[in-house]
Amino acid sequence: MDSLPLAADALTLARWQFATTTLYHFVFVPLTLGLAPVIAYMQTKWYRTRDESWLRLTKFFGTLLLINFAIGAATGLLQEFQFGMNWSSYSQFVGDVFGSTLALEGLIAFMLESTFIGIWVFGWGRLSERMHLASIWLVVAGTWLSTAFILMANSWMQNPVGYSIDATTGQARMVDLWAVLTNPIAIWAVAHTLLASLMLAAFVLLGIGCWHILKGRNVDLFRPVVKLGLIIAIPMTALTLLVGSQFGVALTGPQPMKIAAAEALWNSEQPASFSLFQVGGFSADDPTPSFALEIPYLLSFLATNTFTGKVEGMNQVQASAQAKYGPGNYVPDVKLAYWTMRGMAYIGSLSMMIALLGGFLYWRGTLERSRWFLKVAVAGISLPFITSLIGWVFTETARQPWVAYGLLKTADGLSQSVGSGEIIASLTAFMLLYIVIGITAFVLLRRYAILDPPPALPDEEEEESKSELVMSY
Repeated sequence: MDSLPLAADALTLARWQFATTTLYHFVFVPLTLGLAPVIAYMQTKWYRTRDESWLRLTKFFGTLLLINFAIGAATGLLQEFQFGMNWSSYSQFVGDVFGSTLALEGLIAFMLESTFIGIWVFGWGRLSERMHLASIWLVVAGTWLSTAFILMANSWMQNPVGYSIDATTGQARMVDLWAVLTNPIAIWAVAHTLLASLMLAAFVLLGIGCWHILKGRNVDLFRPVVKLGLIIAIPMTALTLLVGSQFGVALTGPQPMKIAAAEALWNSEQPASFSLFQVGGFSADDPTPSFALEIPYLLSFLATNTFTGKVEGMNQVQASAQAKYGPGNYVPDVKLAYWTMRGMAYIGSLSMMIALLGGFLYWRGTLERSRWFLKVAVAGISLPFITSLIGWVFTETARQPWVAYGLLKTADGLSQSVGSGEIIASLTAFMLLYIVIGITAFVLLRRYAILDPPPALPDEEEEESKSELVMSY
């Protein structure tokens, strides 16, 4: 093999490794983001009402949070490792910008969440109730800040701002930290991610609560859990879809190719229709679908917030990109972009329908007797997880061939000293490790989700049982 195929193979393998480590890590992230404020709310309810059922639920869901947090932290370390190994050229180019946001994440956010989650775990019976309650709310603040800083870094890749290119080294240099922190793409990304995480946590609450009711176990205890899950799920599903739509509008300016690829729109249209489903039309050689079910004007609205707005086609964006950046193919995988965008929208809509149906049944007082819905709610736990993963696939793949949009191509970010064999070895090791971690996570989360919640002990017995409380985590 000559050097070109070897380089191409290394690039493909490195992209697969990035995809597996990122997606695997992100399985756990949204559950932590959504579950932490729910647990903080439960503990607040117990603190204010002294209703011991809320204390039992706090400990029950707290165990799930800790399992998820620990595994999420471990998978995050593997993600950092592959960055250093496979993408050193990229790291060298963006290090000055990324270093600032990731330093803020590590020094402020991660230290905050990791410190106070430890205080929360080991503070039962040791801290005052008010201080202990404050610790879980500080965990929430830390996890949300951590996500914000990471998404600010990722959003810079989508829409580079607040930088200059060093004339000597050719590297990106930070010149305006505030511009990076207030990047419009970052603002929408943070809002969308946090709302989606709350939606995911709501479906976990709803599914676990419905499972216990379906089995006739702890019905009185989990009835308010189902109610809380629905109260969160109904508005969060709607808001997630709405903010996701506005996120698309924000991306239209900096990344017109991503919007065009998501619709398989080859030539500019004004107004532009949105296809619910189409067959064919995903390549430049065959740009016309053999069948398409379209909604007139909808794509214009989704992309520009007006029903008559112009949406640029891939051919026009490709010509503009070649004039600006030089010869090359700037069109991503169109079929993947088209179906991942619809996967997000359709599964998100299905989640909203389940939440609305659950709310209707709860209002009618028939939810607990509707065994079919209880089973649907248990299965529905998976939907927000799938939506989140599909969303990341769309975000990262529809940006190609850029790793930093308009500045650095993915192929140019690859480490020059890492070959295919080394990436295969590390990818194989990662996958084997992920299989073990995945099985462990599923077994632990499932085991503790179907257990009876621990009893709430009277205050006078709490001091004597500190070690048992700690061991329960």
